[in-house]
Amino acid sequence: MVLKVISAQNILFQGEVDKVSLPGAEGTFMVLPRHASLISILVKGNVVYEHNGHKGEVSVDGGIVDVDNEVVSVCIY
Repeated sequence: MVLKVISAQNILFQGEVDKVSLPGAEGTFMVLPRHASLISILVKGNVVYEHNGHKGEVSVDGGIVDVDNEVVSVCIY
């Protein structure tokens, strides 16, 4: 699946991932391949992703996430 982390100014990350952990308003949640479509609010925390055993993360102060058709789009404040 593809993860895109974008702000109003730039693209902070875009690439293939195996899983993504996101700081949701109701707690941290994980998105895996073939995840159901969803839209959620994000709070301050880290977007943690993994691909082929390598981890990365992007700190966010809040935003929204849209999961649809194997694309996880994170729009941050």
